[in-house]
Amino acid sequence: MQDLAGKVAVVTGGASGIGHAMATRFAREGMKLVLVDVEAGPLAEATKAFEAAGVEVLAQQLDVSDANEMDALAAASLERFGAVHVVCNNAGVGSGGPMWKLTTEDWEFAMRPNLWGVIHGVRVFTKHMIAQNEGHIVNTASMAGLVSVPGMGPYNVTKHGVVTLSETLHHELAALGSEVGVSVLCPGHVNTRIWESERNRPDELAATGTDESSEKRRKTREMFKSLVLSSMPAEQVAARVHESILDGTFYIHTHENVRLAVEQRMQGILDAKRPAMPDGGHAVFGK
Repeated sequence: MQDLAGKVAVVTGGASGIGHAMATRFAREGMKLVLVDVEAGPLAEATKAFEAAGVEVLAQQLDVSDANEMDALAAASLERFGAVHVVCNNAGVGSGGPMWKLTTEDWEFAMRPNLWGVIHGVRVFTKHMIAQNEGHIVNTASMAGLVSVPGMGPYNVTKHGVVTLSETLHHELAALGSEVGVSVLCPGHVNTRIWESERNRPDELAATGTDESSEKRRKTREMFKSLVLSSMPAEQVAARVHESILDGTFYIHTHENVRLAVEQRMQGILDAKRPAMPDGGHAVFGK
């Protein structure tokens, strides 16, 4: 895709963080927005600001892991705008801890938005984009989808899933001869609210299984918060996404210092050795 003006972009997790930055970038390019988020307050605020700037917005508060709600999202988007040209399956949460200490609820908390949300986004929108033979899908993974950082099991699993889902979708569209493009976004640490993902944890998935002290959990959370808040601005990531849609880049990287980690992981696979993890993960998630 080369000209985005007048086209329609769907962005999940669009009320904050990378999602909001992408929506802002698309609006600047003259696109109409379908803004999706699970949080009513931030969604209303973002919608109001976009509309005040003259952007046409369809706001949808929903849970991206709910199949029926995502079916309804596609229907509402097409009814309002007639077509969808860019779909950013971006909604997600952070989750981690030693895997032998995690509960089923911990895994489910990550799996629902991070993986099922992307699956549903691809499921409900791709067929319409194929029919119009135009569009681009951006699935938000992470560098945690290319290397395996300890202490982040559920997050790693979901993000590896998003990478292979995106690669498979690319191959299938190419075999079809479709003009619909695909990108997978693999950022390192970005300044977002991921450090407070628990704010959106459903009651039925309440954390109950940890045996760590509340003080230890608090300190870990504060360390992660400090790291994230001092990291790359989300606007820089949005700029890379915009460029990648225009030039058809598949793997969208944001942090150059991750390349060595990826190379070492791939070489370890080829050599049938133990998995490499340079610098305890710092090289992967550097600022």
